[in-house]
Amino acid sequence: MIRSEGRPAEPFVAWAQQREAARLGMWLFLAGEAMMFGSLILVAWFYRLQHPDGVAEAVAGLHFGLATLNTFILLTSSLLMTLALTASEQASERRLRYCLMGATLLAALFLACKGLEYSLEYREGLLPGFAADSPLHLPSARLFMNLYFIATALHSVHVLIAVGLGLWLYLGFARGRLQGHQASTRLEMVTLYWHLVDGIWVLLFPTLYLVGR
Repeated sequence: MIRSEGRPAEPFVAWAQQREAARLGMWLFLAGEAMMFGSLILVAWFYRLQHPDGVAEAVAGLHFGLATLNTFILLTSSLLMTLALTASEQASERRLRYCLMGATLLAALFLACKGLEYSLEYREGLLPGFAADSPLHLPSARLFMNLYFIATALHSVHVLIAVGLGLWLYLGFARGRLQGHQASTRLEMVTLYWHLVDGIWVLLFPTLYLVGR
């Protein structure tokens, strides 16, 4: 059990120092993730300028309605993570657990909707590498679908990690294993990661689903 009156980990001498170090490490990690997805987004926008007809053909086959629903789901989960952090600061354990579970379930629902979207695209022959005859006629459209699949699959892996972190936090708080300074620090770090995942989707959604529509 982690107690609030316990000592910080070596080599830190104060909880505030350990928390600032954790924040710095997390921000460096998030910056690396942002640069990776930022490169994919820049490539997508450049490709749109070079091959507008191919991108328009590919985007027309994507399921805009499911993607819009997923955007709402993921933003709501991010809001619940923020409310969980607020509940932690106010020492409201029951509200904290409810918000954590809600955010985790919504993130899992996002993955389920994305899986449904992939299954529809598979049946329609749109997913690259899974169909012998693609309904897309332009080579540039098929290439854009490669970019779409790489970006969304990579993002889904990040959402899956967020689901695992959400469950870990929920079980830790529910069983009393997470308490005090380390508990609040871990919750803050997971919340920052959650916001990054949501922020990336907010940029991917218009880049992949709206550009050329």
